[in-house]
Amino acid sequence: MTGAPKDDHLWIATFLDAQAADLGATRNTLLAYGRDLRDFAGWATRQGTDFAAVVQEQIEAYLVACDAEGLSRATRARRLSAIRQLYRFAFEEGWRTDNPAIQIKGPGRRKALPKTLEVIEVDRLLDAARASGRTQMERLRNSCLMELLYATGMRVSELVSLPVSAARGDPRMLLVMGKGGKERMVPLSPPAREALAAWLTTRDAEEAEREAKGHPPSRFLFPSRGKAGHLTRQRFFLLIKEFAASGGVSPDKVTPHTLRHAFATHLLANGADLRAIQALLGHADIATTEIYTHVLDARLSELVLEHHPLSRPKSRPDRD
Repeated sequence: MTGAPKDDHLWIATFLDAQAADLGATRNTLLAYGRDLRDFAGWATRQGTDFAAVVQEQIEAYLVACDAEGLSRATRARRLSAIRQLYRFAFEEGWRTDNPAIQIKGPGRRKALPKTLEVIEVDRLLDAARASGRTQMERLRNSCLMELLYATGMRVSELVSLPVSAARGDPRMLLVMGKGGKERMVPLSPPAREALAAWLTTRDAEEAEREAKGHPPSRFLFPSRGKAGHLTRQRFFLLIKEFAASGGVSPDKVTPHTLRHAFATHLLANGADLRAIQALLGHADIATTEIYTHVLDARLSELVLEHHPLSRPKSRPDRD
């Protein structure tokens, strides 16, 4: 081995730095890798070993231990993915002369169909957002958040961190920074443009008052006084649950991501091209987008079973 870090924590730190610098990994991806690898490091320490000495059988034993803890199939698959990435990097860097994770088969992920919403449920959420908030400013912000999310299918992290510069000049399109620093253009619907314009007027007036008091201007469309400087994903998650409750939609069905799924499913149902939806969602692989065809197929099958007369059991005529 050449130049390998002295301990597991340095392995993790160096690996994460490389992921950020070379591959443009997002902060959320880095945090997930860090959590999973620190858990593996703690397990290895308890077994009297470390990343430099771990062998294939020990990684497999770790995954068995994760299963025994009751961790989900998806969590175990994610942890193995992090370990594989680490050891591929270690092998390429010459920290190890082998890759102990290369032949391990993971538990895989069940390809569950994403949850989505009916158009009427989205309408109720949008109506609830317009009426939710203690002040007119909050109501305009909430309406803008929901209109933009449903109109564009953005990821929630992309939405809350939008720079205000992207929204200037009554845009027909928004430039969105996606995963891995990849940019894409997403069109705005007329209701989204209207909500955006109303929010900008109120937001800019509030920012002007803050600047007059000596506060620096915010570069975000949805500013916040918190550490991030913008509305957080966690806060928006709570907001959308509130909209669901007040709009008569089951909160269990509603997350920011289900609005993204609804955006894609509703486009597909109305004849949009799959490649166009892929571009709008920022999917690197068309296979990721194809899941929405299965959602639509499942929904159509459900409608036939519910409403087609031949799908109902026939009642037999009474015999004398």
